[in-house]
Amino acid sequence: MTITATEFKKNLGMYMLKALEEDIYITKNGHILVKLSNPNREKIDILNSLVGAAESENLTLDEVKEKRLAKQ
Repeated sequence: MTITATEFKKNLGMYMLKALEEDIYITKNGHILVKLSNPNREKIDILNSLVGAAESENLTLDEVKEKRLAKQ
């Protein structure tokens, strides 16, 4: 999402909450100045990618780790 600095100032609280779910780019005079994002987003994305990794198999934690590393 891209918004102007003026819009951001008017609705600071709302955009802080939205930044938990998506990156917000704040512009001034048509140029992006700031990116507002959730500092934990990368961790959340990694965890979401692991959901179901061992769901259909009866694997140990070490086996799941090896399987995941093999995919990279």
